[in-house]
Amino acid sequence: MNNYRIRRRVYELILKAASSGPSHPLPGQRELLLVFFCKPDRFLESDDRSGNIAGVRLEETTLRGDDLGKQIVVGTGVFVDISCGLVLKNIGYKSVAINNLPFDHYKGRVLANSSGDVPQYETGLYVCGWLKRGPTSIIATNLSCAEETVASISEDIGKGVLTSDSAKLGREGLLQLLEGRNIKAVQFDDGEKIDAKEKKRENLKNKPREKLATWEELLQVVSE
Repeated sequence: MNNYRIRRRVYELILKAASSGPSHPLPGQRELLLVFFCKPDRFLESDDRSGNIAGVRLEETTLRGDDLGKQIVVGTGVFVDISCGLVLKNIGYKSVAINNLPFDHYKGRVLANSSGDVPQYETGLYVCGWLKRGPTSIIATNLSCAEETVASISEDIGKGVLTSDSAKLGREGLLQLLEGRNIKAVQFDDGEKIDAKEKKRENLKNKPREKLATWEELLQVVSE
């Protein structure tokens, strides 16, 4: 239900923007245009071979039903070029298979997981995030995704599927392992130090914070 509410909110925002009619930006203003059912194919280089971006080639897409009755996006083989001088590339990743888990390499997610639980492979094994659903969704989806997986864990505990093993060292065992490998564990208080430092940096320039970009900078703040 949480996923449904999130998707509905996104659709409402898009419909609101689409129904507002064409805008007439004033000189110096920028206009945002959303293009749907297209996927990037390649960047186009300028004719002078300077290495500068001249445009983006997009492939038109369509929805097609898969073997499970779900709709997937597929390319149509029809391409269109859009001229531009600047490209902002979204940074993402795709999950990879681990420990011989049943894995869908095309969608980048663990197969046969039910609300985050993977009982067919191993009792007490759960997945979350993109390993659970593939590289999709918006920022807020991770919250409802995690809640669903935690609910599966809680349900298994209630059924007695999971039992507590007092012989396991838990958090203390993890900290000992990290210390033995000379790995610095950043605690919650350390995170607050980093947050405060980023907000107080001298070169904010009307920004809410200036991010610390390297491990060395982060660890230096933690050790202060």
